Amino acid sequence: MVGLDDKLLPLIGARSAKALENALRIRTVGDLLRHYPRRYAQRGELTKIAGLEIGEHATVLAEVRNVSKRKMRHRKGMLTEVLITDGERTMTCVFFKVFKELGRLTPGKQALFAGKVTRYKRTLQLAHPEFKLLDDDADEDAVTGFASGWIPVYPAAKDLQSWSIWNAVRQLLPQWDGVEDPLPEDLRRRLDLPDLSRAIHEIHQPAEWAQIEHARKRLKWDEALAVQLVLASRRQSAGVVPAPSCPPKPGGIADSFDQRLPFELTEGQREVGDTVSAELAGEHPMNRLLQGEVGSGKTMVALRAMLQVVDSGRQAAMLAPTEVLAAQHARSLTELLGDLAMAGELGGAEQATRVALLTGSMGAAKRKQAMLDVASGAAGIVVGTHALIQDKVSFADLGMVVVDEQHRFGVEQRDALRARAGGGASPHVLVMTATPIPRTVAMTVYGDLETSSLRELPAGRSPISTSVVPAAEKPAWLDRAWRRIREEVEAGHQVYVVCPRIGDGDESADDDAPDTVDTSDDEERGRAPLAVSDIAPMLEDGPLSGLRIGVLHGRLPADQKDSVMRAFAAGELDVLVATTVVEVGVDVPNATVMVLMDADRFGMSQLHQLRGRVGRGSAPGLCLLVTEALEGTTARDRLDAVASTVDGFELARLDLELRREGDVLGASQSGRRSGLKMLSLLRDEDVITRARDEAQRFVRDDPELTGYPGLARMVADIVDEERAHYLEKV
Repeated sequence: MVGLDDKLLPLIGARSAKALENALRIRTVGDLLRHYPRRYAQRGELTKIAGLEIGEHATVLAEVRNVSKRKMRHRKGMLTEVLITDGERTMTCVFFKVFKELGRLTPGKQALFAGKVTRYKRTLQLAHPEFKLLDDDADEDAVTGFASGWIPVYPAAKDLQSWSIWNAVRQLLPQWDGVEDPLPEDLRRRLDLPDLSRAIHEIHQPAEWAQIEHARKRLKWDEALAVQLVLASRRQSAGVVPAPSCPPKPGGIADSFDQRLPFELTEGQREVGDTVSAELAGEHPMNRLLQGEVGSGKTMVALRAMLQVVDSGRQAAMLAPTEVLAAQHARSLTELLGDLAMAGELGGAEQATRVALLTGSMGAAKRKQAMLDVASGAAGIVVGTHALIQDKVSFADLGMVVVDEQHRFGVEQRDALRARAGGGASPHVLVMTATPIPRTVAMTVYGDLETSSLRELPAGRSPISTSVVPAAEKPAWLDRAWRRIREEVEAGHQVYVVCPRIGDGDESADDDAPDTVDTSDDEERGRAPLAVSDIAPMLEDGPLSGLRIGVLHGRLPADQKDSVMRAFAAGELDVLVATTVVEVGVDVPNATVMVLMDADRFGMSQLHQLRGRVGRGSAPGLCLLVTEALEGTTARDRLDAVASTVDGFELARLDLELRREGDVLGASQSGRRSGLKMLSLLRDEDVITRARDEAQRFVRDDPELTGYPGLARMVADIVDEERAHYLEKV
């Protein structure tokens, strides 16, 4: 019997087994059979070149249009250029040596080409790709293997092409004895799903498109149900430990704050605030995700909730991803509260509390005082970075945790802060993000959280226009961008210039920046991402000479970071050249322009966040996305999408559409390759919704799944131990 856990070596031979392990870490029968085709090519249907990404290893089915040869300038020999087309766009395949098979590439031939996508003189190219001709008797393996007309295209690697993976699968399938189906038969019958063994056979060896669709339906269900079973279990266990009840207190600090508000809350703020208030009053732990546009007023919702907790004699902690943001939050909360934040001080209000700030780089004296205020309960609201999670920090009575921009934190950090509540209680948790999350992602990644959304912006926000500046194709546009900045400064406004990297010979990410940057195609670009240390002096000596320019990044000392931000906020600086430390929470109403260098290095939601730093005053905002990405590439498509709308919820949908399937639980979340290989979080909302209901039923009837060993195995196969650990703690 050949099972999913068996090693590949005795089944497909040492050469193939070693190649699969070295290139893709595929070691077992299950690893290979669950390495599903990314897509299918059909004879006569060519791969769209426009969707290729610089730096990716691509397999394309294309037609040869032209072949030319010329002598190489800097070394001996001939260079062969093969122009291939999908019928609409072209790209070049470059071969630096002549070999026998190359002569078979003649105009009109169709072939599979596999290699790393690079860029040369503003055109896409594959350098020395491997290829397989489809309609040539000399390539008997390709003709036989793809006889059905459906050509499976697998995720491949530099030293292992898609057709080699297909040959290994074709060799393995006749030896595989199938697998006991993990899904109960009545569920398969109700959902009209094929058994798992049949689905795996048909996903790799389809005779017709209907088989591919039927197999995909089954495999999507396995993935959706496995994740939802983990989350259903998490929701069930979350209610076991009670939360401290924090009902509203008439005449307390929360009421006093509301009476002093100089503006009207939006309808959304009031609606979400009422929901949160009711949950805080209960003994079931609140676990709520609050998402909203940049500037929609999430912090105000959080502050009013924290004051309700303070009224109950307990503390609220706000966890921020960077020291810059933590300090900004502490300042803004203190300013909003006024004398309500001056407990024990002359002029403090009768119901006042204190706001304490705790970060890793604070001076010893300030840190000691802050920790005393936290431990004694004198500080009702505690704002900090990961320093709040250290063992030495002790809360008097923690009733609520607010996590700002929570996706910037490690799982263990968030869980550690939750564990700070005393008396065996579980604090209420409010998770906030200005990165709108499509409903399907919320159900899959944040499935144990109830979701609220703020879509309405407070009155007074100005419009923001966004333009792509293609620096490589139109350098004059970049010159115009710098002139536009001068015009804005002359009009009395201020400007951000954000770079992906700090510089000074240090290629690693900014310690205090919310995100890392994409460096995957440095080799193709011939340079690292643009850096603050390079751009700031270039601007000072060149297009922005004479302007007051400041520098900000996460590796500056805390007092220097604070000093720079205060100077910019006070209008003492014209231009702030920074990393993404300014991405969230920084509020300077006089700033009107955001210039993003190497904008394609950032994610779409990150670009939207950064763009939200301008247009916060009476003057309209302008965001310039400077890039060398070529038109027609996915990277450029993302920037065009950001420029096309300021609706963060629409951008979240577009971002999901442009991403590879299933990468939501990828390395950025769990440190491992994604387990969602077939499920589309954009197109499979119905599957995810139904799977959530089914999972809830299974866990309600049998929390440990002891009566459903197949389901327990399926969870283990699809949601590995590390990812399950992540999902249970998110």
